Formats: sequence, C-alpha cells, structure tokens
Amino acid sequence: MSGHVTRRHFLRTSAVATAGLALAPAPALAQKREVTFLSWNHFVPAADDELRKQAEAFSKQAGVTARVDTIAHLQLPAKFAAEAQSQSGHDMIFAADANPYLYEQQLIDVGDVVGELGTKYGGWYPFAAESCQTKSGWRAVPWFWISFPATYNMAHFKQAGLEYPKTWAELLSHGKILKKQGNPVGIAISHCADANTTFWSVTWCYGGKVLEADSKTPAIVSDKTAQVIEWYKELYKDAMEPEVLSWDDASNNRCILAGKCSWIHNPISPYNAALKEKMPIADDINHHPSPGGPAGIHSAPPIGAIGIWKFSKNADVAKDFIRFLFRKENFDAWIVASNAFNHPPLRHFADHPIWAKNPKFAMLPKEAEYAHPRGWPGRPTDAVQRIQVNYTLPDMLAKAVNGMPTKRAMEWAQEQIVLAVKGQLKASG
Repeated sequence: MSGHVTRRHFLRTSAVATAGLALAPAPALAQKREVTFLSWNHFVPAADDELRKQAEAFSKQAGVTARVDTIAHLQLPAKFAAEAQSQSGHDMIFAADANPYLYEQQLIDVGDVVGELGTKYGGWYPFAAESCQTKSGWRAVPWFWISFPATYNMAHFKQAGLEYPKTWAELLSHGKILKKQGNPVGIAISHCADANTTFWSVTWCYGGKVLEADSKTPAIVSDKTAQVIEWYKELYKDAMEPEVLSWDDASNNRCILAGKCSWIHNPISPYNAALKEKMPIADDINHHPSPGGPAGIHSAPPIGAIGIWKFSKNADVAKDFIRFLFRKENFDAWIVASNAFNHPPLRHFADHPIWAKNPKFAMLPKEAEYAHPRGWPGRPTDAVQRIQVNYTLPDMLAKAVNGMPTKRAMEWAQEQIVLAVKGQLKASG
C-alpha cells in the first residue's frame, strides 16, 4: 500500500471525521444529587415554611438538592403504599405512628443516626422510641410528637358555672349542660386521625385495650370496651351534634373557632390559628390535660418519624439531612415556627422556653409522662397501622351510635382486627 496521501483524500477523510465528532454526544456534566422527602401538610403552616428553609440551607451546605413535598395527611397511606409497590418515589417519608412496622421490610435501618442523636441529646422518650424500633432494627428516626390536650372555651364554661373536666365522666356530665347552653362538645367519630387518637386515649383510661400485651391477640371484646362504647353513645346523644360522624381533622378546629363548640380533644392548632389571624376568640381559648378515667390518665399522641426507603439511591444524603434537621439551632427554630405544636422526642430539646413563656402551653410537655404508642400495652405492629388507616375503631363507634347493639359492634371490630393481624386489611386504607 502506498503511503502517499492526496490532498483530495485528506479533505474527504477529514470531513467524515469532523462529522463524526459533531454527532457524538457531549460528555455528561456531573449532575447534582437530589434527595426528596414526602411529608404532611402541617397544621401550623409556618412549620412547613421553616422545614423548606432548612432544606434549602442543607442543599447549599451539602452541595445537593433537598426537596420537601407535602400533601394532606389522610392521603399519605395510599401514597406510601403506591411507592412501596412500585419501588420508586421519594427517598424519605413521614413515617408516623406504626408506619415503621407496616413498612418494616421496605425501610432501611437508621440505627446509626438514632444512636448518634440519642447520645448527643440526652436519649429518646420511650414512647417515641417504641414507635420506630421494630424487631429487625430502627426503621425510622423519631422526629416529633404532638401533645393532645383538651382545648376549651373558657367563656362557655364560665357561663355554665363549670370548671374544666378532669375525667371523661365529668366531660359527659358537663357536656350535657353545655349542649343545652348551645355549646356542644366535639369528638370526631369518623375517618380522621383525631377519631383514632381520642379512642385510644379513652379506652386506656377505662382499662380497655385493642390488642393484648403480646401484640397479636385481639382484646376489643370486653366489658371495658363496652363501657367506653356506652360512654360514646351517651356523649353523642346528649352532648354532641350529628356532624361529628362526618368530621375531618379540621372540623373541630372550625367548630371551636366559630364560637360553637365549647370543648374539643385536639392539639393547640386552633389556638395558634386564632393568634395568627388576630381573632378575639383567642383570649377565650385555653388548654387543659387530657381527661382521665378509672384506670388513670393515658394519652396516644401522634408520633412523627422519618424513614428512608430501601430503594432510595441517596440514603447517605438522606441520613445527613436528618442529622441537619436535628441540629439544636434548627430543631429549636422548627419548634418556634410551630408555636409549640412540635414536641421533641429527645429529652435535651424538651426544655425549650416556649412552653414556659405562655401559660396556655405550660402543661403540654407533661403529657410525655403518660403517653403510649398505639397498640399499648403491647408494641406497635403492622396490624396496628392497618387498624388505624382503615378506621376500624371509629367505625365500630359509628355503628354503635347509629343503633347497632354494643356487643355486635365489638364483635364486628374484633373480626376486622383479626384480619389486620393476618395482614388482610389494606395497608393503603
């Protein structure tokens, strides 16, 4: 072969090579990693504003993009189920209550983060820890809990010549008087989170339970539960309005802010809303500890946590984001943004001055002394979360107040609980 290259051959081959270079894709630029967090629409919107602000600060510091998406809390079960099924979606989720157990096999172990934070900040409250530590490990990091006191209108009680109720039995007797005055009490018996929360509390206060201490054996059919159902039936008939059967989680807030309801079992969100909107009724609204019963005072506060899906490709960044949120200056700012709504699950964060500054908040942190995770006296389980998201307990009450015999209502609930224990109630609700 000749080594001589003509000018024409050179130009032709050079053109082909140049065209090839033009068609070749440019080298990919390094893409910034993105970590995504699916949470709820907070009842105090300023808390979500602060969370997004901290996500932005973390993004700049870590050289990543941290995105917070929020949706209505009642939409979360279906969304979680869809992401677990498709093995795609967000990296992090707001794993409230028994979700770490429901998705135990789908969430990574975060024991390293839990251990670091617990050692640094004085340890975790037991009821918060129990909600996240499954048999196979820590499936979420406890994030915050929400005190669930009674919220009442002092002017209504003063007009009726009543003090706030110390027991559920007293609430019933007071409620009869207040309803006649035109100011009924309000406890949801419907498909909303508040309905679940109150039922657990009332039931424990009367010595009842949904599951035995083994967390497997249904225990809803009992004289104690029957007593609770009869209490609900009388309260519904003589102290409440039928609208509680269709309430959502904002309905009781609206009822007390409208000046209609005299008493609701609810966190401090209506009071915070009244303050924000400069509503005159804020002066009349106050809080007192959740009532007790023959078996003492027991509370089932909502417990929020953060879990990381196993399918996430950004678990290391997600863990760092959690650590960032738990820096004391960040967590303190988040408490302030919520105006005392968000309670820390770590002991050293609980001495924030916000609760002492306002006398109407002073009793709130004490609820930690008598709080339990749902499922007590057993531990939270997959079954407990299925019972919750399918609203088995409020449905039992709704059937009873609408005329189903108490024994039959309990038996119906028992049937549903058996299905939940077998994993046969839908995880999506």
